[in-house]
Amino acid sequence: MVTRRATDKLREGHLWVYRSDIVELVPALDGAAIDGGSIITVVDQRGIPLGSATYSDTSEITLRIVSPEVGLTRAVYLEDVKERLGVALALRREVSPECFAGSGTTGLRLCFSEGDGLPGIVADKYGSLVVVQLLTQSTAQDDVRAAVVEALRASFSDESLVIVERPDPKVRELEKLGLPPAEALYRADPGSAGFASVFELNGLKFNFDAGSGQKTGAFLDQRLNYAAAARYARGEALDVCTYQGGFALHMAQVCKSVTGVDASRGALEVAERNRALNPGLVAEVDWIEADAFELLREMEASGSEYDTIVLDPPAFAKSRRAAEGALRGYKELNLRALKMVRDGGTLITCSCSHHVPLVDFMGVVRSAAIDAGRRVQVLETRGAAPDHPSVVTLPETDYLKCVVLRVG
Repeated sequence: MVTRRATDKLREGHLWVYRSDIVELVPALDGAAIDGGSIITVVDQRGIPLGSATYSDTSEITLRIVSPEVGLTRAVYLEDVKERLGVALALRREVSPECFAGSGTTGLRLCFSEGDGLPGIVADKYGSLVVVQLLTQSTAQDDVRAAVVEALRASFSDESLVIVERPDPKVRELEKLGLPPAEALYRADPGSAGFASVFELNGLKFNFDAGSGQKTGAFLDQRLNYAAAARYARGEALDVCTYQGGFALHMAQVCKSVTGVDASRGALEVAERNRALNPGLVAEVDWIEADAFELLREMEASGSEYDTIVLDPPAFAKSRRAAEGALRGYKELNLRALKMVRDGGTLITCSCSHHVPLVDFMGVVRSAAIDAGRRVQVLETRGAAPDHPSVVTLPETDYLKCVVLRVG
């Protein structure tokens, strides 16, 4: 049973119920407690059913709606997983055909959790390697693993895939999940390589190793924004929070020089290996290991200038309470960058914090422009690539903002 607040949100199409909105957990008829990972029926305070949801006994997101049906059984849920994953894979072939046509892109997101009606299931493809994340107590189970592998094999029957599961350490801790299988869930060719791959984005090659990196290893959601950056970039470029060089290497196709900045030495080592995979790049590329805030302060104080600057920081706001501090962080980065962009230059500024909506992010950019005394034009407001679909009734799925600005 859930509160009136949660009831109203669910009836408006939201899919989550937080622990604070749980009124009562009613045990089964035999009196057995509800185990984490169970599928339960959700009702309002009058007992009116609202659908079926997966249940977590540890996460703040306690219930995730998976069906409008009442009394959903595990068997029906597993069939729904296979069917919805098949639909998700078909959608990718429709909205991102270039990723299947051998035309220079072999990395994409195949399944985006709630975005595809599959809460707690994420799958990314890096060339011949598919990385699966099962992020809830209900999905991190052998029957779901089998259902996911079956659907993937059916959709990619003509490819020799290696399918592996990779846990998110923070989610594992929150959901109290065990380790996934150490071996590949599925290996079409028993003699194929391990969990490393080279994949392509927009004609550029990138390394991927399922045993390292953050999240599932590369920011596939920025794929089309990388390409947009290459269209706008020129001259001397600076890529702040470059991670493994996504924006930097795309801009290096057209710029005179590109400097990529990141606080992670490991990420920059991968970025350099990625640069070596693409020997035809025009620009001279350098990497700097540094804290973005400290380095931009030093650069701005020393009078450094660039024709193109990209800001792609990690999510500053991991919770609603952190949103105010995140806005201050975005303000400082954008203010420093705006002071360093040459007249007529371009600033591409991003946020992946879903707790910071676009209107608030643009407010920060506007405030930074005023303080910097610069005339700033908005050329494009972009989001995630279409293989990361959002749900209009679940704002949390619409998280990525990428704004292209001309600075006067």
